[in-house]
Amino acid sequence: MDLGLNGKVAIVTGAGSQIGFGKGIALKLAEEGCDIAVSDINMEGVKQTVSEIEALGRKAIAIKVDVTNKVEVNQMVEKVLSVFGKIDILVNNAGGSTPPQFFAETDMSKWEKDIYLNLIGTMNCTRAVIPHMISRKRGDIVSIASDGGIDGVPTGTSYGAAKAGVINFTVSLAQEVANSGIKVNCIAPAFGATAFYMQFPPQFEKIRQDLTSANRSVTPEDVGKTVAYLASDASIRIVGQCLRLSNKMSAR
Repeated sequence: MDLGLNGKVAIVTGAGSQIGFGKGIALKLAEEGCDIAVSDINMEGVKQTVSEIEALGRKAIAIKVDVTNKVEVNQMVEKVLSVFGKIDILVNNAGGSTPPQFFAETDMSKWEKDIYLNLIGTMNCTRAVIPHMISRKRGDIVSIASDGGIDGVPTGTSYGAAKAGVINFTVSLAQEVANSGIKVNCIAPAFGATAFYMQFPPQFEKIRQDLTSANRSVTPEDVGKTVAYLASDASIRIVGQCLRLSNKMSAR
């Protein structure tokens, strides 16, 4: 199925990890014909992702940016516009969590890190890009939330709260900008075999192994395909939604 993304320009944040959702998203969008601005604080990883995109025959640039830093985010957007002349798609993938800990044992510094990286980072990038999209009366924004933002995350309360904020931000913003031709949605992946989940306590390891061995982990490819669909006109009637990617096997 041709999703009609050929020639579009996308920013994908948090695409430096070589086993993360961001790289899977960037490569899938490139396969669909997009040119990609790849950003992360991990510049070495970003360059590797860029080289793989270029091997697919698409243009790509590497940008080092901390999404919690509004100045760096604005500079990123300016650079993308100077190189490509437009931004059609923004994928807010950058995120992460402080080490798992019971909430009663945490302090505000932990909450701030989780909320700034996951929620404020998403808002910073969106705020920097959306005036350009409004002026063109077109654009797609896809943010990566988490099933933890819906079901909760024991020992990861501030992370779960931040991801819940991403979901509500998506729903609210979509209603503001739909009449400007901008489609805003998000994805809430379940457990994935990525570097992010490797930091969780030992009791999570068996769950990870069981899901991985049963081929039930959400993969970067799964997320990439879903982002490409949401960024295309094939999903034109999907507005302000949060699509869950589940580890559960569906009935056949």
